[in-house]
Amino acid sequence: MPRVSEEHLERRRAQILDAARACFIRKGFHETSMQDIFAESGLSAGAVYRYFKSKTEIIEALASGTIGSLAGYVAAVLEEDPVPTLDDAVGRLTEQIVTLVGPGENLRLAPQAWALAMYDEQFGTYVRDRMSVVRSLWIMYVGRLRDAGMVPPDTDCTAAGKALFGMLPGFVLQYLLVGDVTPDDFRRGLRSLAASTTLTPDPT
Repeated sequence: MPRVSEEHLERRRAQILDAARACFIRKGFHETSMQDIFAESGLSAGAVYRYFKSKTEIIEALASGTIGSLAGYVAAVLEEDPVPTLDDAVGRLTEQIVTLVGPGENLRLAPQAWALAMYDEQFGTYVRDRMSVVRSLWIMYVGRLRDAGMVPPDTDCTAAGKALFGMLPGFVLQYLLVGDVTPDDFRRGLRSLAASTTLTPDPT
């Protein structure tokens, strides 16, 4: 296929995704119809269906790009040598998230995507698989912290990694829904916990 044709197809695909993103941010996944996307994109139904068979496929395409870029950034930070401190890693990752949840950005759609994944089996499998990849990066990171002597040698890396993974979705929800959280809040919170001597001991 000639290069110009490939570029044309990619532009059309991007046009559809941009239109869908605008509709989803404005109306939500459920209230947006394919007719809304046709109108927003300025393309015919046939032109849109040439690229995407359904609204779910469009949502998956938007989610894929966002999760892929975020996972790449998480990996770049957590796999640095020497291993970054937790304070530094979480601060930089939450700062990146702030840029990804701005007006018109895909990550603004994350809460809707998580809700859809709860009852749409196909999309749920898709989201779980990709979230598991990101979570595995946190588990690996805790192992690196342990090997570097930055956490106790008996640290349960899997459990700790799962707990740390939960911070980023939690940050997204607070940032979008409550609106009063910043990357500096997370950094200061971690410092406070690290300095605390009153944390409840493990009952085991």
